[in-house]
Amino acid sequence: MTTLTPRQSRGQRRFDSLEQEAFLNLWRTYDRLKAQEDELFARYDLTPQQYNALRLLKAEHPRPIRTLDLAARLVSRAPDITRLVDRLEQRGLIARDRPADNRRVVCLAITEAGMALLRELKKPIAECHARQLGHLTARQLQELVALLKAARGPHEADESMWS
Repeated sequence: MTTLTPRQSRGQRRFDSLEQEAFLNLWRTYDRLKAQEDELFARYDLTPQQYNALRLLKAEHPRPIRTLDLAARLVSRAPDITRLVDRLEQRGLIARDRPADNRRVVCLAITEAGMALLRELKKPIAECHARQLGHLTARQLQELVALLKAARGPHEADESMWS
């Protein structure tokens, strides 16, 4: 009879390391949770990054912020921040401005239409988060948050906005 290790059971593959097992479980979890989020945002013709940008602009409202500052604060990197901003502006969700004293800088602000969309999304987003993680206790969620911060900490330049 074969003895199985804690990271190995019948029908499961072995992992090269505990780090690999943790990473692949994190990736699989992200994929499952993201699918629910993608379905929600598709109903509003929005991407998760666009939603994140709107939330960040709302937090600064009524002050505008520079495009590069917005890009730096996004949860996930936006390799084409200009296209993201273009689409939000075309929908009237944000306004773009170039200050007269420095035409190279582009400042962004959320519009009333953007604020209205965020208000409309508030309940569906909360329901989505409840479906995604509502089965965990408050203590489990706190532990998960702490573990995720610890895992990404060495790979982020500025952790302060996530603390």
